[in-house]
Amino acid sequence: MDGRLKLIQSKDGYRFSIDAVFLSEFVTIRPGDVVIDLGTGCGVIPLILMLIKPVGYAFALEIQKDLADQAARNALINGFKDKMKVILGDIKHPSFAKKSADVVVCNPPYRKVESGRINPDLRRAIARHELLTSVDDILHAARGTLRKKGRLALIYPAERLVDILARMRRFNLEPKRVRINYPTLRSNANLALIEASLGGRPGLEILPPLIGQGGFSVR
Repeated sequence: MDGRLKLIQSKDGYRFSIDAVFLSEFVTIRPGDVVIDLGTGCGVIPLILMLIKPVGYAFALEIQKDLADQAARNALINGFKDKMKVILGDIKHPSFAKKSADVVVCNPPYRKVESGRINPDLRRAIARHELLTSVDDILHAARGTLRKKGRLALIYPAERLVDILARMRRFNLEPKRVRINYPTLRSNANLALIEASLGGRPGLEILPPLIGQGGFSVR
């Protein structure tokens, strides 16, 4: 962000990755939109959105207290305390009013509980594995909080793309836009960015591929 964004993160424990930046750039935001970020971590996604897109107000839900505290501090130090509210809570039991959001974003845990070694650091394990929430919990929460034709945007492993698209339709969330991330031009797909519309009509737009880290690099 060319120094425009300052973020507090833990020296150990969970730290955000380029996935959050990809999702922030990908999601469609219209002027004045109310945005809910499910599992906000340190608040990086709503903070980026308020820098680069015309967000009206953002709610950031986080189940881990230390991360929720970080998100609240990050909103304060970046001057967004009047446009962003951090809520300590559970995706399974969100405290938002029904039909209150124009956009829901989520960078969810990618791995099923039985897949791979679970990190001994609980904060990282919760962020990476479906320990406290599942993709169905996320889709259920999105369906309940989105207004008609509201949008859900998330990032997911490309190898699980069919699964997430099929599950979205079960919750009346119609996939409308997809962009695939490839580490290199010669590699298989890594991640899929998906945007769905609540009650939308069928018709999927496949966007140009995203190669490597796009316009970003690790410094």
